[in-house]
Amino acid sequence: MDIQLTILGTMFALITTIGLILIRVAPAYAMMTGALIGGVIGGATLVETVGLMIGGAEGMVGVVLRVLAAGILAGVLIESGAAKTIAESILYKLGETKALLAVAGATMVLTGVGVFIGVAVLTVAPIALSIAKRANLSKMAVLLAISGGGKAGNIISPNPNTIAAAEAFQVPLTSVMFVGVVPALFGIGATYILAKRIRNVGAPVDDTELSSEVKGDSPSLAKALTAPGVAIALLLLQPLFGIHVDPLFALPIGGIVGALIMGKGKHLNAYITSGLEKMAGVAILLLGTGTLAGIIAHSALIEAILNGIDALSLPAYFLAPIAGITMSAATGSTAAATAVAGNVFAPTILELGIHALAGAAMVHAGATVLDHMPHGTFFHITRASVGMAMKERFKLLPYETLVGLVIVIVSTLIFGVFGFLFFS
Repeated sequence: MDIQLTILGTMFALITTIGLILIRVAPAYAMMTGALIGGVIGGATLVETVGLMIGGAEGMVGVVLRVLAAGILAGVLIESGAAKTIAESILYKLGETKALLAVAGATMVLTGVGVFIGVAVLTVAPIALSIAKRANLSKMAVLLAISGGGKAGNIISPNPNTIAAAEAFQVPLTSVMFVGVVPALFGIGATYILAKRIRNVGAPVDDTELSSEVKGDSPSLAKALTAPGVAIALLLLQPLFGIHVDPLFALPIGGIVGALIMGKGKHLNAYITSGLEKMAGVAILLLGTGTLAGIIAHSALIEAILNGIDALSLPAYFLAPIAGITMSAATGSTAAATAVAGNVFAPTILELGIHALAGAAMVHAGATVLDHMPHGTFFHITRASVGMAMKERFKLLPYETLVGLVIVIVSTLIFGVFGFLFFS
């Protein structure tokens, strides 16, 4: 549909979306409403606006299918106790002397192997609080370690955001995961340094906030790692041997094989059901995101951003991280930000001569910068996980933003400034 909406309409779409999310309207409905209002104010008729929204949602179908498939792996990891085993192994082996690094590392690894970031936070938090109490660390320091670890793990994971980046730029999922490794390591380093600086800032952990151990037997570490291990091994067949195994198959197969090896085969159907329930909300969010992407894709906003980059004499590759950052500010979600930025800006980024994998890496890294904003679910999940007061949670926002900025700056340096070394 050959329509260009005004910047005013697009801004109304974003402002309406943020406003509705802040008053607790379901994010998918908030985005649909914002898209509808933005399209009409932007100059389209109601029929044309609906057409743009549907077109944008249709562009998300591939991502949604792969996200639902990933639910099988996530369900197995969470419900079998594998995620808990992985987290405990890292936390207890590093111990109290490196407690903050252990917390950040555990969250990164859990998220990195395919546990949805919100679930990873809730899995690590009870163990982290227990260690923090013994090591005399503040809740602010612990939560920053959890949040930063989650951001770092998210860009190397087979999670919805990474799937969205791979789908938008038409590159292998494992390639997007791999190019996030170095930025993720820098992100963990920044998290550890910042968390140490505030180790005594804010409220301490209270005895009443320590929860008891989760009931039920957990698998050994070796068995717990089989599910993500099999999934990643299948995904690596393409870059290593040219054998393409789509995430639609690799992620569920990894979950199923892992459940069988852990001796949990009889619970497999329950794990699959649980995983589907956990990913259903993400899938619906992505469809709502698609409607907003359909509006932004036909907006003069893209041209305005490009003109701004030219006016400031910035390199063309700056469009990729800027797209990720602005969309994370608008959506408060890594997955939604990556999906919108990828679907809207990928064609322009590729037209500018930026390599698809470089574009995917920088957009994806940019989406971590402001995904912790208060109109997103991550802000509230993390706050609740450690029982933090709202005022104190707001004080943590600048530190989380710094971690995200480190990740995107490193990614932009590698794949933008020095991108010619990798893709020439």
